[in-house]
Amino acid sequence: MDHQIHLTNTGHHQKPTSNSDSPPPILPTTTPNSSIAAAKKLTLIPLIFLIYFEVAGGPYGEEPAVQAAGPLLAIIGFIVFPFIWSVPEALITAELSTAFPGNGGFVIWAQTAFGPFWGSLMGTWKILSGVINIAAYPVLCINYIQKIAPQLQSGWPRRTALLASSVVLAALNYIGLTIVGYVAVVLALLSILPFILMTLIAIPKIKPHRWGNSGDKSIKTDWNLYLNTLFWNLNFWDNVSTLAGEVEKPKKTFPIALFISVIITCLSYLIPLLAVTGAIDIQKSAWESGFHAQAAEILAGKWLKILLEIGACLSAIGLFEAQLSSSAYQILGMAEIGILPKFFAARAKWFNTPWIGIVICTAISVGVSYLDFTDIVASANFMYSLGMLLEFSSFIWLRWKHSAMERPFKVPLELPGLIVMCLVPSAFLVVLMVFTHSTVFLVSASMTAAGIVWFGLMKICRKKKIFIFNPRPED
Repeated sequence: MDHQIHLTNTGHHQKPTSNSDSPPPILPTTTPNSSIAAAKKLTLIPLIFLIYFEVAGGPYGEEPAVQAAGPLLAIIGFIVFPFIWSVPEALITAELSTAFPGNGGFVIWAQTAFGPFWGSLMGTWKILSGVINIAAYPVLCINYIQKIAPQLQSGWPRRTALLASSVVLAALNYIGLTIVGYVAVVLALLSILPFILMTLIAIPKIKPHRWGNSGDKSIKTDWNLYLNTLFWNLNFWDNVSTLAGEVEKPKKTFPIALFISVIITCLSYLIPLLAVTGAIDIQKSAWESGFHAQAAEILAGKWLKILLEIGACLSAIGLFEAQLSSSAYQILGMAEIGILPKFFAARAKWFNTPWIGIVICTAISVGVSYLDFTDIVASANFMYSLGMLLEFSSFIWLRWKHSAMERPFKVPLELPGLIVMCLVPSAFLVVLMVFTHSTVFLVSASMTAAGIVWFGLMKICRKKKIFIFNPRPED
């Protein structure tokens, strides 16, 4: 979930149809060794809350939508936008994660659809956007802690605290994904509890006419801020696909987990928004990121504000853990399908976790956290958008060229309907990308070029046998 950064059943083979002359692709996964097969897998409840933290982590960060366009449009946005973006992305993730239940997720989809170059480029775009977003969450935690420990505001104490918090949080990832999943359940309940209390306190004070307030007419609607706030609060559903190989009965569990987490996520945004905008009559200019904490103080006093700030810190921890898990397993998955050298798929002996991926992602995120990374984060979001356009294309291509492939869960639309379903969010992505500034274009182009060079370098390493690679599906 990037919004916080603004302060990231079984099926049956079908008979080939006339538009599917080529055979179904071989699933690009590797056979797990005995220790991996025996490892404890993610079950439904932990998976639901890992998805929740991949996407949201609570209503923290929804406030700029009110600041940009007023309460009415903010409420409409959080009702309508899930159907434009969240539901299509979750449906695509459910179909392709159950069709390709291996680590790597969207990288596997792009490689199967368009070949290793596009799989590698998808991996570059997604891993850079994910790891850069990870860097924001320790910063958020320290920003909350420094309110009671001012010495953490700058200098070596702040740098030390950022490093220590990143290492400690990464260590939790190292000791097991199932542990991270259950920790996510606890963090979700604790971080959402202050909003439940605030909503209950606000209900008697709600005046519905306040929801229709379009805001101060003298302040122009900031459509860019409004759309970006909705987008970055309601995306990243596909991140969990990189964990598909670690899920118990993924063909059954993934669709259910995605369905439930879509409902929980959307309600966690909408209900507090309705409560606070209906109970407090305040100018939309006051609705900056973090305003919910001020609203809590207005409604109930300082104690609820403190609870909300603690909840925000816990939410940031959950976001860090979920994003680090998906990024680390993405690296492992890319090695399993032959895009990266085989040693990137190494797992910890005791905990069976992708320790190399965890170390790489943590190291990069710590380095980025010391920078003024506003433009870097914007560039990461731009690359995420490029990855999503490739993901939509891969989905349509696989449905067209490989319609006979087994799909334990299948989006209940034919090809024309799927194209429309993907075109709407794709058009939205293009609009967001066009209106970004030149620095973001330059940084994104540089990172993309680096990804292309990396693919060429890996191709040379494979050809000259400098490193050992797993075979690719087409080899």
